[in-house]
Amino acid sequence: MSSGAPQKSSPMASGAEETPGFLDMLLQDFPALLNPEDPLPWKAPGTVLSQEEVEGELAELAMGFLGSRKAPPPLAAALAHEAVSQLLQTDLSEFRKLPREEEEEEEDDDEEEKAPVTLLDAQSLARSFFNRLWEVAGQWQKQVPLAAWASQRQWLVSIHAIRNTRRKMEDRHVSLPSFNQLFGLSDPVNRAYFAVFDGHGGVDAARYAAVHVHTNAARQPELPTDPAGALREAFRRTDQMFLRKAKRERLQSGTTGVCALIAGATLHVAWLGDSQVILVQQGQVVKLMEPHRPERQDEKARIEALGGFVSHMDCWRVNGTLAVSRAIGDVFQKPYVSGEADAASRALTGSEDYLLLACDGFFDVVPHQEVVGLVQSHLTRQQGSGLRVAEELVAAARERGSHDNITVMVVFLRDPQELLEGGNQGEGDPQAEGRRQDLPSSLPEPETQAPPRS
Repeated sequence: MSSGAPQKSSPMASGAEETPGFLDMLLQDFPALLNPEDPLPWKAPGTVLSQEEVEGELAELAMGFLGSRKAPPPLAAALAHEAVSQLLQTDLSEFRKLPREEEEEEEDDDEEEKAPVTLLDAQSLARSFFNRLWEVAGQWQKQVPLAAWASQRQWLVSIHAIRNTRRKMEDRHVSLPSFNQLFGLSDPVNRAYFAVFDGHGGVDAARYAAVHVHTNAARQPELPTDPAGALREAFRRTDQMFLRKAKRERLQSGTTGVCALIAGATLHVAWLGDSQVILVQQGQVVKLMEPHRPERQDEKARIEALGGFVSHMDCWRVNGTLAVSRAIGDVFQKPYVSGEADAASRALTGSEDYLLLACDGFFDVVPHQEVVGLVQSHLTRQQGSGLRVAEELVAAARERGSHDNITVMVVFLRDPQELLEGGNQGEGDPQAEGRRQDLPSSLPEPETQAPPRS
């Protein structure tokens, strides 16, 4: 589900042609079930999984494996869903792994853990899952379900991510145009999901969020009626799950995150921390959110009410450490660093140009209002091609002095050729600011420049 390359989903006709050929090639390369001594064709998700982690981790495993073999995205998502669904209907007790004694003692001491955690052996589970995937591919080779290739909308998504001068790359991102296929949603609402997660203190929390936030969102009963609420709950649930894992495996990392779910003609966004998303409509920046930073008066008041403090040490920090006030993980900074996300929704009219999701490594040095000019300049030079626009935006942030990990994702809502032909509407127009539409209307204006943050 995560990819660093520009993406354009296949049209329906093309997908129908590619699907049988891909299945033939897959089954030629894997002509039989995996034996216990055979190596796994794709890396298992760690050593153990809790029962609640299985769906997301196996879906990620399947999408990674099938994506590496160039499967059409709708087919990969539909195959993953069918194989995961079938495996979840079986008795998983054969994969149960008994916890070590010290893990049992920790669970007994933790008053919050009311129910025992069932841990499963990830290696054995992954082997069984690959065999299930193989069986589904064999069945579909004879007759492919419509959901495996039907894609009602093409998406052009430009993504670029770099480690930059940091020692490790702790960002993760998700581009999932085939959201419905991955979770078997058969209602008439088309959905696509995009997200950026900016880890700190290690990559574990960011990687975990990139696997589980959208999975948890799809599980929420209110997804069809209240998508924004489903996203908020998905962040909260993912935070709870990761905190359990962090205590079990002694992990200390955390991650900010921002996601966008396009459901039909409505955009829903949710966020924790200072990763951000902006919408550009007819050449004008539409502000969708306000990042969570310790210096925000409401965040500072919340932290102090809990007994924490906010201090300035090269930038504003929670308890003298973290430069964000909300995040998934950060087990030793809870509850001061909150896992409760904010969310907002906006109706789409068809006049929107693109979404831009990025971490603070980009937004700390590139003001919102400068994004439009950078994108338009790129489209002009590339004669309307938006495939590499994220790469240029990342380069711009680096040239302006960003030393952080940088991830940029541009999701085009209209053909970039149309944006080039229409020009950069509103740029330089003194009345343009008055035409901007903000959501929510009560949010203050974003800062155009922020101090370096970690």
